[in-house]
Amino acid sequence: MSCAKVISQFEVLPPGDLGRRRQWTDAEKIRIVEESYRGHRQGSAVARRHGISRALLTQWRRAYHKGLLEGGPTAFSPVEIAVDPRPAMPGTPPAAEASDRIEITLANGRRLSVALSIDADRLVRIVRVLEQT
Repeated sequence: MSCAKVISQFEVLPPGDLGRRRQWTDAEKIRIVEESYRGHRQGSAVARRHGISRALLTQWRRAYHKGLLEGGPTAFSPVEIAVDPRPAMPGTPPAAEASDRIEITLANGRRLSVALSIDADRLVRIVRVLEQT
């Protein structure tokens, strides 16, 4: 005679803990996303192992690639190098103007002109703010 055994996994929550949501730090999200990229077809297994849905892991992956998670990779935008069509100001040598500044055209059409010596982290924060608004 076969003996069928039903085993279910569930968690008993205390009465004051109903409707709770876990709070994941950006560092934890980055660790889980990077773990999901190791090996072949690891997304579902990693999501199951950490008790999150595959859809949530996909959202975290998108945010990771866009650079929205603190400490994640920096997002890059396509760059086009072109000659400035505007004439140089009288009295200013054109070589000096072009050599110490860079102009960036953002995806939303805004143009940003910054010094070449600008700190990369500061520039990333500025671009993020300008692309959001």
